[in-house]
Amino acid sequence: MSRPTAGLVCREDLAAHLSRNSAPYADPVGRIQWSELSLDSFWLPEAAISLNGLAAFDCLPQQQRQRLSQMEFINFIQMGIWVENIFIERIARGLRRPPGRLDEHRYLLHEIREEAGHSLMFLELIDRSGLPRMQMQVPGLRLAAALGRHLPYDWLGFWLAVTIGEEIPDRLNRYLRKHGDGIDPVIRDLVTTHVVDEARHIAYARCRAQKLLDGAGGAKIRSMGLLIRPLLRQFVQAFYFPGPGVYRAAGLEQPETWAQWARSNGHRLDFVDQCVRPVLRGFETHGLRLDRR
Repeated sequence: MSRPTAGLVCREDLAAHLSRNSAPYADPVGRIQWSELSLDSFWLPEAAISLNGLAAFDCLPQQQRQRLSQMEFINFIQMGIWVENIFIERIARGLRRPPGRLDEHRYLLHEIREEAGHSLMFLELIDRSGLPRMQMQVPGLRLAAALGRHLPYDWLGFWLAVTIGEEIPDRLNRYLRKHGDGIDPVIRDLVTTHVVDEARHIAYARCRAQKLLDGAGGAKIRSMGLLIRPLLRQFVQAFYFPGPGVYRAAGLEQPETWAQWARSNGHRLDFVDQCVRPVLRGFETHGLRLDRR
């Protein structure tokens, strides 16, 4: 497995460097030991479950808390499939143009392969789990879909949107990798695979955005803030605050009430702030101030 590239500086040969790290590709669907997946375990640490800290959640039997962790994780990866499909579609459209720099062209092909592998890995988990299928609802991500599909490929707004779309879910994956000693080993293996690949994707997207930000004036950066703030909020809402269907699939009665409680849960809000804060700090270094709330 390629080593992580988090913190990699923006450099002229970045695409070639990332391609070398992506070259020894291993199909995650064939590599993960799916037979070891268990439904008698947590798939999220309890601290990462949306209802953690509520007295009503503490009163639930452990089996139901485990099931909720499983359904919340499946909701999380379903959102990941949706976002990665947007990325694959948009990158592929960008590659229809004659390649300018072969190293850039080559790296983006590596990224398409890795994103497709992630989506196949997520689908395999959903199939193997045998858990009830949830209809994926992404009405709150209309802006993300519009920006991802239609913004000019070389425009600052596009690469800011890509960076946010990559980093917001990645912060939860990193939390699971760091604090996931008690979760199912298959889930932790899946998360680790995702984190390692996404480190390269984020490094590339950040570099593209950084170069464009460095050449932008204050007025343009402020206008970008007006565009990106609602996008940030949509991604946070989609990945960190499940809809009623997740609680219904976990066997909880009055799922709309549980979803409302999660959105107002102080412990959840603090957890999300902890995950998202590093993303905001990264943009602030370039004068782009964002607020997720």
